[in-house]
Amino acid sequence: MKAIWNGQVIAQSDDTVVVEGNHYFPADSVRAEYLRPSATHSTCPWKGEASYHSLSVDGQENRDAAWYYPEPKDAARQITGRIAFWKGVQVTPD
Repeated sequence: MKAIWNGQVIAQSDDTVVVEGNHYFPADSVRAEYLRPSATHSTCPWKGEASYHSLSVDGQENRDAAWYYPEPKDAARQITGRIAFWKGVQVTPD
C-alpha cells in the first residue's frame, strides 16, 4: 500500500493493518521528513488516545493528516507503532 499526498509518497508498505477501514502503516515505512509534530489529541473508547502529525510537502501543509496511538488499549494492540492517514491523503495499492 502507498499513502500519497501532494504528489509525494508519504508511506509505502506491504504490511498494513486495517482497522475501521483505515490502513495503519508501520512507523518505519513513513517518510519522517514529511511529518510535523502536532499538539492535537483525540480519544477513541476502544483504541485509546490518538496523537497527530501534520504533513508538510513542497511548502504545503495538511494539518493533523496522520494519526497514531502511542499506547493503544489492549483491544487495539495490533496498531502499536503504526500510523494512519486521512484529510485527502490517498491510500492505494502499491
